[in-house]
Amino acid sequence: MFVSVNAETLLKEDFNTMDNWEDLHFEKIERHSTYEVKDSILIAKSDDSASGIKFKKNYDIFKYPVLKFAWKINNVYEKGNALEKEGDDYPIRIYIMFEYNPDNAGFWQSVKYDLAKSIYGEYPPDSSLNYIWSNKVQEDKIITSPYTEQAKMVVLDSSITYLNTYRVHEVNVLKDYIKAFGENPPKNVTIAIMTDSDNTHEKSLSYIDYIEVKSE
Repeated sequence: MFVSVNAETLLKEDFNTMDNWEDLHFEKIERHSTYEVKDSILIAKSDDSASGIKFKKNYDIFKYPVLKFAWKINNVYEKGNALEKEGDDYPIRIYIMFEYNPDNAGFWQSVKYDLAKSIYGEYPPDSSLNYIWSNKVQEDKIITSPYTEQAKMVVLDSSITYLNTYRVHEVNVLKDYIKAFGENPPKNVTIAIMTDSDNTHEKSLSYIDYIEVKSE
């Protein structure tokens, strides 16, 4: 559900249905990951594939900066490496997309985003934070995507430690964004969930028990 459970909690998603979510597909990737709900658990499967699911509504990150969730994975990718394009796959990630605001954009950014909108029908995100289960133990806990400086990977779990065990995380997305990018983020954000293996050509099986969005 997407409701103000109380003054502090905006979202408590227990995955009783998929009604609140829609597909998130990417250009030139034809093989999609799969997502289904069973016994109030989201099951995410990737097989040489990449896609996600996106929550249908956005919200104000300054009012509700705290994200809490529980996830579990069965395996990591042998070829996975957050520092290289060929290894930029993760068995599970929580993908926070920050909405592009044309009113705040500079000239060249406006040109770039207007072109993207003319091709795809909507603006791409201004930037993103990806909370990941890394395939390898990473020295740095915040990593810039090998594809774009506008995407930062935040390592919460890594390697085979805690495989087949639910891990509960509570993060402050606003503080993590400022730490990663050195500035305040755009106001509106959307949550997505993703499992991908199109670069490594491997398989994974992951689970999410719940997601909560709340104030500090």
